[in-house]
Amino acid sequence: MNEFDLVVLQEDVADGQLKAGDVGTILTVYNGGKAFEVEFVTLTGEAVAIETLLAHQIREVRASEIMAVRDISQ
Repeated sequence: MNEFDLVVLQEDVADGQLKAGDVGTILTVYNGGKAFEVEFVTLTGEAVAIETLLAHQIREVRASEIMAVRDISQ
């Protein structure tokens, strides 16, 4: 996984603000891919969270997947 790749969160993080299945963008790759700084945004581009995540907490998107929407205001 490289900078600017879209990734899928594998588990809930940030005190439940981010949920497994949320899609983020890798901003920085650390230590040869052992950890990643990932930004999660709303569909209008507002930052929700920037998290440093370990490789097992995210995965690459698959060509067979479609994005979905969930409301974070609840």
